[in-house]
Amino acid sequence: MATTKGRGKKRARSPSPLSPGPSAASGSASVCAAAASSVAAMPPCAEAVTRNGDGSSNNSCAPDPLLFKLSSTEISEVEHIGDYLPLVPIASTYRTKSGVPWPEGPPPLEEEEPCSGNSTMDVQDMHRLFVHDDDRVLLKVVHYGHPTSVGVELDDQFDWKFKPVWARRAGPRAWIYFHPATVRAAIVTCGGLCPGLNDVIRQIVFTLEVYGVHDVMGIQYGFRGFADKSLQPIPLNRKLVQGINTHGGSFLGVSRGITNVTDVVDKLAEWDINMFFVIGGNGSHAAANAIYQVCHKRGMKIVIVGVPKTIDNDILLVERTFGFDTAVEEAKRAIDAAYVEASSAFNGIGVVKLMGRQSGFIAMHATLASGQVDAVLIPEVSFEMEGKYGLLQYMRKRIEKNGCFVIVVAEGAGQTYLEKTGSTDASGNPVLSDIGKWLVGQVKDYFKKLGMPSDVKYIDPTYMIRARPCNAADHILCTVLGQNAVHGAFAGYSNITVGLVNTHYCYLPIPDVIKQTRKVDQNSNMWHRCVTATGQPDFSPPPSEPSPVKFPLSKRRASSAMQALTNTSPHP
Repeated sequence: MATTKGRGKKRARSPSPLSPGPSAASGSASVCAAAASSVAAMPPCAEAVTRNGDGSSNNSCAPDPLLFKLSSTEISEVEHIGDYLPLVPIASTYRTKSGVPWPEGPPPLEEEEPCSGNSTMDVQDMHRLFVHDDDRVLLKVVHYGHPTSVGVELDDQFDWKFKPVWARRAGPRAWIYFHPATVRAAIVTCGGLCPGLNDVIRQIVFTLEVYGVHDVMGIQYGFRGFADKSLQPIPLNRKLVQGINTHGGSFLGVSRGITNVTDVVDKLAEWDINMFFVIGGNGSHAAANAIYQVCHKRGMKIVIVGVPKTIDNDILLVERTFGFDTAVEEAKRAIDAAYVEASSAFNGIGVVKLMGRQSGFIAMHATLASGQVDAVLIPEVSFEMEGKYGLLQYMRKRIEKNGCFVIVVAEGAGQTYLEKTGSTDASGNPVLSDIGKWLVGQVKDYFKKLGMPSDVKYIDPTYMIRARPCNAADHILCTVLGQNAVHGAFAGYSNITVGLVNTHYCYLPIPDVIKQTRKVDQNSNMWHRCVTATGQPDFSPPPSEPSPVKFPLSKRRASSAMQALTNTSPHP
């Protein structure tokens, strides 16, 4: 890794793929000259990027600042190893067959000066291969949302104005902060099983080898592999991981929780790890953040990159996590089976419990996919069991009309009815009581008291869903996530995770991703679509008076919004 003395804490911005880097070597003058000569043919925006001779970017066309903005009061910048270590980037060793391959592998370590390497590379081809640091993606694309509209996200001041919220675009950079010969990478899978784990492991190994890295180790059974002396790291290579994507589970094994952050950091230092990939959910990302803070404090030359893994799809800011599509597909099969059982029995009732500790995304999407569900219960929406507006009375009416009833319940729904254990698992998640079995008991007791025959079938496909290989959509998602995790590490980004946002892959700061759990918005279009598909009512008594709508302090805007509310009232 190239270093320079006397450089400040703030790193020099990575040069443009078409611009000469700092301290360009004479041996690569042809490349730098070609880059300089191409400026005249570039559009104004590209010229602005390549104008600075010191390698820094001055792109007036890009939105500024290069920050990830959550709200008007919270701003987080993506962490970079160059922010606290005096490092100078080198020309990327990443090549694909569609780009410009190295004729004899990556350059040797002694030739790691910026703008060095393959002097015959075509500048325009390199430009098309890489992503510039100035690229970013909008997290929200709705330009304006009226306060009366469904799914409108208001800020703390109840302001519905559009604010540009950016995230860095993921992908390979033309300048990297690690020479492949110096890289020793480690991969760990944490938490519970999820379809696609092996795909991510496989693709990280593959992409590291494309860069020229051949020293990769897999940590066994999550963070336990750092503490248990009987669990030695597994050397990983393309041949070993070639076919693991056809199997479910994790090739490396999983476990929940982390024993001691300091011990993990000590092991990373002892094993000379300088790229650490953590595949896990909210708890694992919180652990990765804690590990990064200790590494940062020690000034270690290491980047820590997360890949969000949660079958519940409850990672904040990320559009879709791997394994979710597969989970919905498998959950639909369970719902279809419940419908067959219920519709084939006299007064048949099918109860399906699906995963979703704090978020009901699987239950909601599987319900929409099936089309055979009469009611769905999720953690975000409370419900009543008894009374005029209760679930049980609605169930009886539907059975009297249709002859059967299918209900889907997320595991975290209705916990207020159950005795709280007060305990948490090793990842810090609350241990839930079994809502599925409780609901079955309530249904049986209700119909028994009515003297009405019923035939209740209960299906819990949790472990069948978790253990299966992922489907085609998740195979693709895992592949791209694994590749972009490696690209982010070589670009020097640290304490980040890779996520899909508005159809683009982005680098997101881990501290912002783990602030809270992503949940279903009961005022969203998707939830309204779901209850429209089931035809279910709101299983709770209506409020005596409608809740007042909150508006910004502007009287004029409040008046116009209230007028809009009046105008949208139903016809008499």
